[in-house]
Amino acid sequence: MTNDVAGPVPLAASAMTLDNYAFPAHRLLRQQTDPERIPLVLVACGSFSPITYLHLRMFEMANDYARINTQYEVVGGYLSPVSDAYKKAGLAESRHRVRMCELAAEETSSWLMVDPWEALQPDYMPTAKVLDHFEYEINQAGHGVLAADGETRRPVKIMLLAGADLIGTMSTPGVWAEKDLDHILGNYGAMIVERDGTDMDEALANLKQWEDNIHVIAQMIQNNVSSTKIRLFLRRDMSVQYLIPASVIQYIDQNRLYTDDGEGKSKEKEKQRV
Repeated sequence: MTNDVAGPVPLAASAMTLDNYAFPAHRLLRQQTDPERIPLVLVACGSFSPITYLHLRMFEMANDYARINTQYEVVGGYLSPVSDAYKKAGLAESRHRVRMCELAAEETSSWLMVDPWEALQPDYMPTAKVLDHFEYEINQAGHGVLAADGETRRPVKIMLLAGADLIGTMSTPGVWAEKDLDHILGNYGAMIVERDGTDMDEALANLKQWEDNIHVIAQMIQNNVSSTKIRLFLRRDMSVQYLIPASVIQYIDQNRLYTDDGEGKSKEKEKQRV
């Protein structure tokens, strides 16, 4: 997907606060090109600590899948980093993660955007509420997008984009609240990129009631790069060139990130307790 109808460039996501926040829509396609399709925005929520080429590649795979296998037309894509309240091992400060996502989108894509709203929240924000935020900003405040006829406006379908590990947790009893699952998968739906180690058939069997809203995307070329592996390489002073964007590598070096993110120490403590 390319976007030749970009709006004015807003304040950089990494420069936003809760006080000056403005929803980024500068790369959102303003008008549909195909009148027969439903406009779609893809939203990837995650730690992105750091963002990798696989995170970016997922959007391209989803765009291809939507164009070839569905009635949707992708009009935008967003990275939504979690807030610091998530408190996950290896989680760099949100200001760093937002900036790294921003650099990656600027370097590698003509249509991806970074929304810092979730990252700016003082409390952890459930995925269902994040998707509600996009629904409000794009369809209520923004009134959707212009239809292909150039006259009418159409509401945009908001959909979660995620890796197979997420669908694995969704299918595990007790991990997600039933009402949140129904809200996410029932109201919005999900595009899930397959990954080694996740039994998709088993996972989907437990989510049968929402199967029509779950789209599984096969990886034609396997890519198992993960943020966890990148952090491990960095702690061991190993190269991550060609695994993450060059601008992100430079940012990590300049800010001395992931030299010791706490994961190594916590694992060592666990060994000592045994």
